[in-house]
Amino acid sequence: MEKKNIDWGNLGFGYIQTDYRFVSDFKNGSWDEGKLTEDANVVISECAGVLQYAQTVFEGMKAYTTEDGRIVTFRPDLNAERMENSAKRLEMPVFPKDRFIQAVLDTVKANAAYVPPFGSGATLYIRPYMFGTNPVIGVKPADEYQFRVFTTPVGPYFKGGVKPLTIRVTDFDRAAPHGTGHIKAGLNYAMSIHAIMDAHRQGYDENMYLDAATRTKVEETGGANFIFVTKDGKVVTPKSDSILPSITRRSLIYVAQHYLGLEAEEREVTLDEVKDFAECGLCGTAAVISPVGKIVDHGKEICFPSGMTEMGPVTKKLYETLTGIQMGRLEAPKGWIQVIE
Repeated sequence: MEKKNIDWGNLGFGYIQTDYRFVSDFKNGSWDEGKLTEDANVVISECAGVLQYAQTVFEGMKAYTTEDGRIVTFRPDLNAERMENSAKRLEMPVFPKDRFIQAVLDTVKANAAYVPPFGSGATLYIRPYMFGTNPVIGVKPADEYQFRVFTTPVGPYFKGGVKPLTIRVTDFDRAAPHGTGHIKAGLNYAMSIHAIMDAHRQGYDENMYLDAATRTKVEETGGANFIFVTKDGKVVTPKSDSILPSITRRSLIYVAQHYLGLEAEEREVTLDEVKDFAECGLCGTAAVISPVGKIVDHGKEICFPSGMTEMGPVTKKLYETLTGIQMGRLEAPKGWIQVIE
Protein backbone atom coordinates (compact mmCIF):
# COMPACT_ATOMS: atom_id res chain seq x y z
CA MET A 1 0.00 0.00 0.00
CA GLU A 2 1.37 3.37 -1.03
CA LYS A 3 1.45 6.08 1.63
CA LYS A 4 0.11 9.59 0.99
CA ASN A 5 2.60 12.21 -0.12
CA ILE A 6 2.94 13.93 3.25
CA ASP A 7 6.00 15.45 4.87
CA TRP A 8 5.70 13.14 7.89
CA GLY A 9 8.69 14.57 9.72
CA ASN A 10 7.24 18.08 9.80
CA LEU A 11 3.65 17.36 10.79
CA GLY A 12 2.17 19.47 13.55
CA PHE A 13 -0.46 18.41 16.06
CA GLY A 14 -3.46 19.53 14.01
CA TYR A 15 -6.30 18.31 11.81
CA ILE A 16 -5.72 16.94 8.32
CA GLN A 17 -8.78 15.49 6.62
CA THR A 18 -8.42 11.83 5.67
CA ASP A 19 -10.46 9.87 3.13
CA TYR A 20 -12.94 7.94 5.30
CA ARG A 21 -14.78 8.18 8.59
CA PHE A 22 -17.31 5.90 10.30
CA VAL A 23 -20.87 7.08 11.01
CA SER A 24 -23.75 5.38 12.84
CA ASP A 25 -27.10 6.92 13.83
CA PHE A 26 -29.30 6.17 16.84
CA LYS A 27 -33.02 6.51 16.12
CA ASN A 28 -36.16 4.89 17.52
CA GLY A 29 -34.21 3.31 20.33
CA SER A 30 -31.45 1.53 18.39
CA TRP A 31 -28.23 2.07 16.47
CA ASP A 32 -28.16 1.43 12.72
CA GLU A 33 -25.48 -0.70 11.09
CA GLY A 34 -23.25 2.29 10.41
CA LYS A 35 -20.96 2.80 7.44
CA LEU A 36 -17.74 4.32 6.22
CA THR A 37 -18.26 7.52 4.28
CA GLU A 38 -16.13 10.04 2.42
CA ASP A 39 -18.35 12.92 3.58
CA ALA A 40 -16.56 14.83 6.34
CA ASN A 41 -19.47 17.18 7.06
CA VAL A 42 -22.00 16.87 9.88
CA VAL A 43 -25.48 18.24 9.15
CA ILE A 44 -27.78 18.67 12.18
CA SER A 45 -30.68 20.83 13.32
CA GLU A 46 -29.96 24.31 14.64
CA CYS A 47 -31.71 23.13 17.81
CA ALA A 48 -29.74 19.88 18.17
CA GLY A 49 -29.14 18.68 21.71
CA VAL A 50 -25.38 18.95 21.31
CA LEU A 51 -25.64 22.64 20.37
CA GLN A 52 -28.12 23.61 23.08
CA TYR A 53 -26.97 21.56 26.08
CA ALA A 54 -23.50 20.19 25.19
CA GLN A 55 -24.62 16.57 25.11
CA THR A 56 -21.46 15.10 23.64
CA VAL A 57 -18.71 12.66 24.67
CA PHE A 58 -15.50 11.67 22.92
CA GLU A 59 -12.33 9.60 23.05
CA GLY A 60 -8.75 10.08 21.89
CA MET A 61 -6.43 7.29 20.77
CA LYS A 62 -3.72 6.55 18.20
CA ALA A 63 -2.67 4.07 15.54
CA TYR A 64 1.03 3.39 14.94
CA THR A 65 3.29 1.69 12.47
CA THR A 66 5.46 -0.72 14.42
CA GLU A 67 9.10 -1.50 13.74
CA ASP A 68 8.11 -4.63 11.78
CA GLY A 69 5.65 -2.68 9.61
CA ARG A 70 2.32 -3.61 11.24
CA ILE A 71 -0.39 -1.03 11.89
CA VAL A 72 -1.63 -1.30 15.46
CA THR A 73 -3.70 0.59 18.01
CA PHE A 74 -3.32 0.61 21.78
CA ARG A 75 -5.90 -0.79 24.25
CA PRO A 76 -9.05 0.27 22.34
CA ASP A 77 -11.19 -1.80 24.72
CA LEU A 78 -10.46 0.68 27.50
CA ASN A 79 -11.49 3.60 25.29
CA ALA A 80 -14.73 1.78 24.54
CA GLU A 81 -15.39 1.20 28.23
CA ARG A 82 -14.63 4.82 29.11
CA MET A 83 -16.98 6.12 26.40
CA GLU A 84 -19.67 3.78 27.74
CA ASN A 85 -19.30 5.32 31.20
CA SER A 86 -19.27 8.84 29.74
CA ALA A 87 -22.44 8.17 27.73
CA LYS A 88 -24.29 6.76 30.73
CA ARG A 89 -23.41 9.82 32.84
CA LEU A 90 -24.90 12.16 30.20
CA GLU A 91 -27.99 9.96 29.63
CA MET A 92 -26.84 8.99 26.15
CA PRO A 93 -27.24 5.54 24.55
CA VAL A 94 -24.20 3.28 24.80
CA PHE A 95 -22.46 2.40 21.55
CA PRO A 96 -21.60 -1.30 22.09
CA LYS A 97 -17.99 -2.08 22.98
CA ASP A 98 -17.44 -4.63 20.21
CA ARG A 99 -18.89 -2.27 17.62
CA PHE A 100 -16.77 0.63 18.94
CA ILE A 101 -13.59 -1.42 18.52
CA GLN A 102 -14.60 -2.63 15.06
CA ALA A 103 -15.48 0.92 13.94
CA VAL A 104 -12.04 2.11 15.04
CA LEU A 105 -10.28 -0.75 13.25
CA ASP A 106 -12.33 -0.26 10.07
CA THR A 107 -11.69 3.49 10.01
CA VAL A 108 -7.95 3.10 10.49
CA LYS A 109 -7.77 0.35 7.87
CA ALA A 110 -9.66 2.51 5.36
CA ASN A 111 -7.16 5.33 6.01
CA ALA A 112 -4.04 3.14 6.14
CA ALA A 113 -2.30 5.39 3.60
CA TYR A 114 -2.36 8.13 6.25
CA VAL A 115 -0.72 6.08 9.01
CA PRO A 116 2.77 7.60 9.32
CA PRO A 117 5.74 5.29 8.75
CA PHE A 118 7.78 3.94 11.66
CA GLY A 119 10.52 6.27 12.81
CA SER A 120 8.86 9.45 11.53
CA GLY A 121 7.77 10.54 15.01
CA ALA A 122 4.22 10.90 13.71
CA THR A 123 1.10 8.82 14.40
CA LEU A 124 -2.51 8.57 13.27
CA TYR A 125 -4.78 10.20 15.85
CA ILE A 126 -8.22 8.60 16.20
CA ARG A 127 -11.24 10.53 17.48
CA PRO A 128 -14.41 8.54 18.28
CA TYR A 129 -17.24 10.79 19.45
CA MET A 130 -21.00 10.89 19.96
CA PHE A 131 -23.53 13.72 20.17
CA GLY A 132 -27.24 14.48 20.38
CA THR A 133 -28.67 15.36 16.96
CA ASN A 134 -32.42 15.97 17.18
CA PRO A 135 -34.05 19.31 18.24
CA VAL A 136 -34.12 19.76 22.04
CA ILE A 137 -35.37 23.04 23.51
CA GLY A 138 -36.33 21.87 27.01
CA VAL A 139 -33.51 20.67 29.24
CA LYS A 140 -33.62 16.92 28.66
CA PRO A 141 -31.67 14.21 26.81
CA ALA A 142 -31.90 14.07 23.03
CA ASP A 143 -33.79 11.19 21.41
CA GLU A 144 -31.43 10.78 18.45
CA TYR A 145 -27.64 10.56 18.36
CA GLN A 146 -24.75 10.11 16.00
CA PHE A 147 -21.55 8.15 16.69
CA ARG A 148 -18.58 8.96 14.48
CA VAL A 149 -14.90 8.07 14.16
CA PHE A 150 -12.44 10.21 12.20
CA THR A 151 -8.67 10.07 11.91
CA THR A 152 -5.92 12.58 11.27
CA PRO A 153 -2.13 12.17 10.99
CA VAL A 154 -0.31 14.18 13.65
CA GLY A 155 3.27 14.96 14.46
CA PRO A 156 4.85 14.69 17.89
CA TYR A 157 3.08 16.77 20.52
CA PHE A 158 6.34 18.60 21.28
CA LYS A 159 8.22 19.73 18.19
CA GLY A 160 11.97 19.92 18.66
CA GLY A 161 12.07 17.60 21.64
CA VAL A 162 10.55 17.43 25.09
CA LYS A 163 11.16 20.41 27.34
CA PRO A 164 10.00 20.29 30.97
CA LEU A 165 6.89 22.37 31.57
CA THR A 166 6.15 25.12 34.06
CA ILE A 167 2.79 24.65 35.78
CA ARG A 168 0.81 27.00 37.99
CA VAL A 169 -1.56 26.10 40.79
CA THR A 170 -4.79 27.68 39.55
CA ASP A 171 -7.66 29.26 41.45
CA PHE A 172 -10.11 27.89 38.90
CA ASP A 173 -11.91 24.63 39.62
CA ARG A 174 -12.01 21.90 36.98
CA ALA A 175 -14.71 19.64 38.42
CA ALA A 176 -16.91 19.39 41.50
CA PRO A 177 -17.18 16.33 43.75
CA HIS A 178 -19.89 14.04 42.31
CA GLY A 179 -19.77 16.06 39.08
CA THR A 180 -18.56 15.08 35.60
CA GLY A 181 -14.78 15.23 36.01
CA HIS A 182 -14.43 11.46 35.68
CA ILE A 183 -15.94 11.29 32.18
CA LYS A 184 -14.62 12.46 28.82
CA ALA A 185 -17.31 14.99 27.96
CA GLY A 186 -16.87 18.05 25.80
CA LEU A 187 -18.30 20.25 28.54
CA ASN A 188 -15.33 19.51 30.84
CA TYR A 189 -12.90 20.75 28.20
CA ALA A 190 -14.96 23.82 27.34
CA MET A 191 -14.77 25.09 30.90
CA SER A 192 -10.99 24.61 30.97
CA ILE A 193 -10.28 26.76 27.91
CA HIS A 194 -10.37 30.12 29.72
CA ALA A 195 -8.16 28.75 32.50
CA ILE A 196 -5.51 27.43 30.11
CA MET A 197 -5.50 30.61 28.03
CA ASP A 198 -5.15 32.65 31.21
CA ALA A 199 -2.23 30.44 32.25
CA HIS A 200 -0.57 30.98 28.87
CA ARG A 201 -1.02 34.73 29.18
CA GLN A 202 0.71 34.56 32.55
CA GLY A 203 3.63 32.61 31.08
CA TYR A 204 2.71 29.10 32.24
CA ASP A 205 2.31 25.95 30.16
CA GLU A 206 -0.57 24.40 32.12
CA ASN A 207 -2.71 24.52 35.25
CA MET A 208 -2.66 22.26 38.27
CA TYR A 209 -6.24 21.87 39.45
CA LEU A 210 -6.89 21.11 43.11
CA ASP A 211 -9.94 19.35 44.50
CA ALA A 212 -12.85 21.79 44.58
CA ALA A 213 -14.05 20.72 48.04
CA THR A 214 -10.92 21.43 50.13
CA ARG A 215 -8.41 22.86 47.64
CA THR A 216 -5.67 20.84 49.34
CA LYS A 217 -5.32 17.79 47.03
CA VAL A 218 -3.83 17.49 43.54
CA GLU A 219 -6.26 16.46 40.80
CA GLU A 220 -5.13 16.93 37.18
CA THR A 221 -4.59 19.53 34.46
CA GLY A 222 -7.19 20.45 31.85
CA GLY A 223 -6.27 17.48 29.68
CA ALA A 224 -3.80 15.17 31.43
CA ASN A 225 -3.21 13.26 34.67
CA PHE A 226 -0.27 13.92 36.98
CA ILE A 227 2.37 11.30 37.72
CA PHE A 228 5.00 11.78 40.44
CA VAL A 229 8.19 9.96 41.43
CA THR A 230 9.41 9.97 45.04
CA LYS A 231 13.06 10.43 45.96
CA ASP A 232 13.36 6.69 46.56
CA GLY A 233 11.93 5.85 43.12
CA LYS A 234 8.28 5.07 43.88
CA VAL A 235 5.73 6.07 41.23
CA VAL A 236 2.66 7.87 42.60
CA THR A 237 -0.50 9.05 40.82
CA PRO A 238 -3.30 11.10 42.40
CA LYS A 239 -6.53 9.29 43.26
CA SER A 240 -9.84 11.13 43.00
CA ASP A 241 -13.39 10.43 41.87
CA SER A 242 -13.40 13.68 39.89
CA ILE A 243 -10.40 13.11 37.58
CA LEU A 244 -10.42 11.31 34.25
CA PRO A 245 -9.33 7.64 34.41
CA SER A 246 -6.46 8.01 31.96
CA ILE A 247 -5.60 4.90 29.94
CA THR A 248 -2.02 6.13 29.63
CA ARG A 249 -1.75 6.58 33.40
CA ARG A 250 -3.08 3.09 34.10
CA SER A 251 -0.66 1.65 31.54
CA LEU A 252 2.30 3.51 33.07
CA ILE A 253 1.49 2.15 36.53
CA TYR A 254 1.51 -1.38 35.10
CA VAL A 255 4.77 -0.71 33.27
CA ALA A 256 6.36 0.65 36.44
CA GLN A 257 5.42 -2.45 38.43
CA HIS A 258 5.79 -5.25 35.90
CA TYR A 259 8.50 -4.02 33.50
CA LEU A 260 10.68 -1.81 35.67
CA GLY A 261 10.16 -3.48 39.05
CA LEU A 262 9.21 -0.22 40.72
CA GLU A 263 6.76 0.29 43.53
CA ALA A 264 3.71 2.20 42.29
CA GLU A 265 0.52 3.38 43.90
CA GLU A 266 -2.57 5.46 43.25
CA ARG A 267 -3.51 7.56 46.27
CA GLU A 268 -4.56 11.01 47.37
CA VAL A 269 -1.72 13.49 46.90
CA THR A 270 -1.74 16.72 48.88
CA LEU A 271 -0.37 19.96 47.51
CA ASP A 272 1.85 20.24 50.60
CA GLU A 273 3.78 17.08 49.70
CA VAL A 274 4.45 17.98 46.04
CA LYS A 275 7.68 19.75 47.03
CA ASP A 276 9.04 16.44 48.32
CA PHE A 277 8.83 14.56 44.99
CA ALA A 278 11.91 14.05 42.81
CA GLU A 279 10.08 14.04 39.44
CA CYS A 280 6.74 15.13 38.02
CA GLY A 281 5.04 14.60 34.68
CA LEU A 282 1.74 14.87 32.86
CA CYS A 283 0.47 11.75 31.11
CA GLY A 284 -2.03 11.32 28.31
CA THR A 285 -2.56 10.05 24.78
CA ALA A 286 -1.07 13.03 22.96
CA ALA A 287 2.44 13.11 24.43
CA VAL A 288 2.48 9.93 26.61
CA ILE A 289 4.47 11.78 29.30
CA SER A 290 5.30 15.48 29.42
CA PRO A 291 7.91 16.24 32.10
CA VAL A 292 7.23 19.04 34.57
CA GLY A 293 10.20 21.04 35.80
CA LYS A 294 8.54 23.61 38.01
CA ILE A 295 5.20 24.26 39.72
CA VAL A 296 4.37 27.78 40.89
CA ASP A 297 1.92 28.08 43.78
CA HIS A 298 0.90 31.75 43.95
CA GLY A 299 4.47 32.99 43.65
CA LYS A 300 6.10 30.13 45.57
CA GLU A 301 8.21 27.98 43.24
CA ILE A 302 8.50 24.22 43.57
CA CYS A 303 11.47 23.13 41.47
CA PHE A 304 11.96 19.41 40.94
CA PRO A 305 15.47 17.91 41.18
CA SER A 306 15.02 16.52 37.65
CA GLY A 307 15.40 20.10 36.40
CA MET A 308 14.21 22.18 33.45
CA THR A 309 16.31 20.62 30.68
CA GLU A 310 15.19 16.99 30.33
CA MET A 311 13.00 14.21 31.70
CA GLY A 312 13.89 12.77 35.07
CA PRO A 313 15.49 9.30 34.97
CA VAL A 314 12.44 7.33 36.14
CA THR A 315 10.05 9.33 33.98
CA LYS A 316 12.30 8.69 30.99
CA LYS A 317 12.35 4.93 31.64
CA LEU A 318 8.56 4.90 31.89
CA TYR A 319 8.25 6.85 28.63
CA GLU A 320 10.73 4.71 26.73
CA THR A 321 9.17 1.46 27.96
CA LEU A 322 5.58 2.37 27.17
CA THR A 323 6.42 3.78 23.74
CA GLY A 324 8.56 0.70 23.13
CA ILE A 325 5.49 -1.46 23.77
CA GLN A 326 3.33 0.72 21.53
CA MET A 327 5.84 0.68 18.69
CA GLY A 328 6.51 -3.06 18.86
CA ARG A 329 10.07 -2.85 20.17
CA LEU A 330 9.05 -4.55 23.44
CA GLU A 331 6.63 -7.41 24.00
CA ALA A 332 3.23 -6.12 25.06
CA PRO A 333 1.01 -7.52 27.82
CA LYS A 334 -1.76 -9.71 26.44
CA GLY A 335 -4.57 -7.68 24.88
CA TRP A 336 -2.79 -4.33 24.85
CA ILE A 337 -1.98 -4.20 21.13
CA GLN A 338 -4.72 -4.56 18.52
CA VAL A 339 -3.29 -5.35 15.08
CA ILE A 340 -5.19 -3.83 12.17
CA GLU A 341 -5.28 -6.40 9.38
